[in-house]
Amino acid sequence: MNASMLSQILFSCLLLSVQAEYCGVREIIRYTNRLLGDSSVSCPCRQTDVSSCSCLPIPEPGHELTCFVEGTKHMLKTNISSIPVVTRLYQTFQALLDRDLCESLPRGDECQYKTKGNGTEFLNKILATYQKINK
Repeated sequence: MNASMLSQILFSCLLLSVQAEYCGVREIIRYTNRLLGDSSVSCPCRQTDVSSCSCLPIPEPGHELTCFVEGTKHMLKTNISSIPVVTRLYQTFQALLDRDLCESLPRGDECQYKTKGNGTEFLNKILATYQKINK
């Protein structure tokens, strides 16, 4: 094995180790803050209404990522004005879940929650979770 091949292998290992802990923290915090500024996510939670005011899962510890995927997917079916931002959040959460990229965020196989909340409460949970990882 020559030095060039060895350096390529070491570089590949370094990339994999960095990629394995990619959590998208800054991106997710930025998008979440942008959505929190959208007044259409703050209306009351209504269990029976399929609108921007419907209820979203507030995850139990260890189930955050699966609930964030489920909640943002549901938000895509609502009438909020920031659909492109929600789409980006959903895609980021789904990629993190599919590829198991964020070791700092344990994930259960399904979304488990005891309570539901409106868009603001759901987004605040995302923000709090990712700010904890950012420390």
